[in-house]
Amino acid sequence: MTVPNSKECPCGKDVTYKLCCGRIHLDQRKATCAEYLMRSRYSAFTKGMGNYLNETHHISTRNESEKSSIEKWAKSVKWLRLEILNSTLGKTKDQEGTVEFKAYFKQGLFYKVIHENSKFIKTDDIWFYHSALEIS
Repeated sequence: MTVPNSKECPCGKDVTYKLCCGRIHLDQRKATCAEYLMRSRYSAFTKGMGNYLNETHHISTRNESEKSSIEKWAKSVKWLRLEILNSTLGKTKDQEGTVEFKAYFKQGLFYKVIHENSKFIKTDDIWFYHSALEIS
């Protein structure tokens, strides 16, 4: 498994965190497409940013009671890398889109992967994670 070097953003882009996901973590509006929000959410997992993960979850599917458990779990694993496999729509002028990805991590002695096709919705010109879709 390849791990991003210290000069890369955790999301895998070949720019610093500050210039990539760090900007979005400071202002969610800077996620101009669904993929950028997906990348920023992965980076938030690597940093255990429970508030950000909760705030970027669409209000219709957000579960406040899970925030602390998600944050605790995110901090308990070693995040290795993100791989974007596919995306549909989710661009600046779209209102929804999907991003299929694999997130690799190590939990204890075991290497694991989350393979998900995520649905994103834009509300009031801001992208939000909505839900996981079935992978076909």
